[in-house]
Amino acid sequence: MIQRIQSIYLFLASLALFLLFVFPLANVFDVTGAKRIKITGIYEIAENGLIQKESFILLTIVTVILAIIPLILIFLYKNRKKQMILVYVTVILVLLYSYWLSTILKNSTALTLQVSDYGIGIGLSSIAVLFLILAARGIRSDERLIKSADRLR
Repeated sequence: MIQRIQSIYLFLASLALFLLFVFPLANVFDVTGAKRIKITGIYEIAENGLIQKESFILLTIVTVILAIIPLILIFLYKNRKKQMILVYVTVILVLLYSYWLSTILKNSTALTLQVSDYGIGIGLSSIAVLFLILAARGIRSDERLIKSADRLR
């Protein structure tokens, strides 16, 4: 059952969360210079590259843990009820994580951010939630299929 569609959705949810390390959450331009806010910290854009000004160690650790959870859930295919419950718990955790991201983003900039300042990374947690919900639908349809096959026996 590892080759089921929910395995692909869980993998894509994990990939979306890991992509937070690649794409910035926001790019801020103020009088002191340009800054890039990423999961790992706040970086100042200089002539010779990025210089890290502030580090988000706890956020980085939580991001890695949240990104690994869907990969672990792929291998719980033998216990679909447990897999379903853990997918819903993961959805709640990612939603709380998204709120935490927005709070950090607001607190790290004194300026009000415009829509054009946000990076691709800000929407990746929402994409992960979408893939987790699609995985839950796939697990639920598998459960219905197994129940109907059991009724026929």
